[in-house]
Amino acid sequence: MKALKIICILALILNLCTLALAQEVRRTGTIVDLEGNVLLKRFGSEDWVSVEIGTTVNEKDVIKTRSNSWAVLNIADDEGASSIEIKENSQLIVWELVKDEASGTQKTFLDLAIGKVMIKAQKLHTEESKFEVKTPTSIVGVRGTIFEVEVESLD
Repeated sequence: MKALKIICILALILNLCTLALAQEVRRTGTIVDLEGNVLLKRFGSEDWVSVEIGTTVNEKDVIKTRSNSWAVLNIADDEGASSIEIKENSQLIVWELVKDEASGTQKTFLDLAIGKVMIKAQKLHTEESKFEVKTPTSIVGVRGTIFEVEVESLD
């Protein structure tokens, strides 16, 4: 009886450890190239700061480019990096960058409020993985390709 209790406790501990390892890991992006006046607003902050090459971008951060400015954001994964070129006069929110280590599932969710982005997305290797770009009027999902998304002002 005592041995059965110990086995049950060990099985419970093993299951809890497996669940802990299966948690999603937050990913980050990195600014790898830029030109002109590019700004970043960190999640929870009201302040805009200037971006430099090498700046790390986290979930829910906002990137803004001004006139005659652009930036390239790389989001690395095991297979390489997806590249997002943020064109002039654009505002992009990086909503979600997660990876489930156990299943290899990745989720990238971007929100383009205004402006234009060119995306070179890595091929997704699981059916559950997602790479999506939201605009005020639509959501675009891709499985690995090069494409542009543009949002124009309504005035």
